Amino acid sequence: MSGILTRPGPAHKGIPPAPTPPPGTLAPREPPVHPFAVIPRYDTPRPAADPGRTPGPPPLRSVEDMIRAERLTKRYGSRTVVRDLSFTVRPGTVTGFLGPNGAGKSTTLRMLLGLDAPTHGTATVNGRPYSGHPAPLTQVGALLEARSCHPGRTAFHHLMALAHTHGIPRSRVEHVLGVTGLADVADRRVKGFSLGMGQRLGIAAALLGDPATVVLDEPVNGLDPEGVRWIRTLLTSLAAEGRTVLVSSHLMAEMALTADHLIVIGRGRLLADTTVADLVRDAGTASVLVVTPEADRLRTLLPPPAHTTAEGPETLRITGVDAPSIGRIAAAHAVELHALTPETASLEQAFMDLTHDSVTYQGAPA
Repeated sequence: MSGILTRPGPAHKGIPPAPTPPPGTLAPREPPVHPFAVIPRYDTPRPAADPGRTPGPPPLRSVEDMIRAERLTKRYGSRTVVRDLSFTVRPGTVTGFLGPNGAGKSTTLRMLLGLDAPTHGTATVNGRPYSGHPAPLTQVGALLEARSCHPGRTAFHHLMALAHTHGIPRSRVEHVLGVTGLADVADRRVKGFSLGMGQRLGIAAALLGDPATVVLDEPVNGLDPEGVRWIRTLLTSLAAEGRTVLVSSHLMAEMALTADHLIVIGRGRLLADTTVADLVRDAGTASVLVVTPEADRLRTLLPPPAHTTAEGPETLRITGVDAPSIGRIAAAHAVELHALTPETASLEQAFMDLTHDSVTYQGAPA
């Protein structure tokens, strides 16, 4: 058995080839390795050639290529962790899955991936429960725990062990090692990996089957700035292909840069199912910073519901009135303005406002 999992090379010419795909199935395509490569699907047939169309990657989007939770509930004894939770994660977008510690995010992900059975409700991925997929790695790629591999195996052997369960060729293993930046350390044992390298290996395993749906829990943990930038680029490129991408994270700044849509839960209940822009806008904490030598005069000219706070002798923070309206009022009354700066709430502040009453573990002031 050890010969089957040996890395191919000049010293291992006797290694048997990867299993031949069953009759009627497509042979996998083998793209070149690139740090920001867009990974092609194995199971999507190429469209018929059209002489009037520029060749390109096959369309991947399907109404079935999505995640759906319907009235999910999970109880452990008398404790309810997830309560009547319903949402849909659609293809073609990066969806952030947010919530405070103890909100039920990990339990929800485990139910989506068939690791925990819901007490009530259903969870489907690509049109059926995870356990109903005959080759799940080719449908759903998931990273829940980066260290869920044998520490004595090399990165290459770990991925080959997974590949052989689905008839995935060695070339695909080599490809995802290159995509995740692990090609040069593929022969190192996993027990010597840093946290960031372990995360990259977990992401490589998630991408191994070239799935239509990708689910990642805290994928940037332990990654350096270059790695964070890489995962951001990878996620957006996967979504651009039409794949379904669900990412759980506590890093609001990163979610603001990466996610298109957000699902926010608290104490096991749905709090928001919206876009990043709408969540920030609805937070209601937008303001305008005004610098003027006539601050007191401008204050008297603003109509209700304007609220002003002095932040210096010539500086006002104004809420309830937008910047264009303030500018028009100042111009109409010849008020001299030195600065007129709209400031919107950050995603972090909007998230904190939304989940304020749903925090399970709240520290006391020092």
